[in-house]
Amino acid sequence: MNHDEFRIGLEFWCSGRQYRCTDVGTRAVLAIRIDHATIATKDGDTISTRTIGRAEAEAIGWFEGPPYGVFEQAFDEDDMEVCSPDQR
Repeated sequence: MNHDEFRIGLEFWCSGRQYRCTDVGTRAVLAIRIDHATIATKDGDTISTRTIGRAEAEAIGWFEGPPYGVFEQAFDEDDMEVCSPDQR
């Protein structure tokens, strides 16, 4: 994909993972991964993680923002070249 194809809210694929564009800058875009979410919880000294699917993560509100409850990843011009509007 080219930089000018990205819009906030656009869903796209990269390396078999689905993302939603959250910001479009001059040379890079930010996106959150939306095919699943990994949740970490801490109980004393113990940290545990679990992965939930997209539907459950959306129901909890993990993909609402900004700010987002999940990591925003930056895609530069090299990364954008391997992005696709559909799963390939």
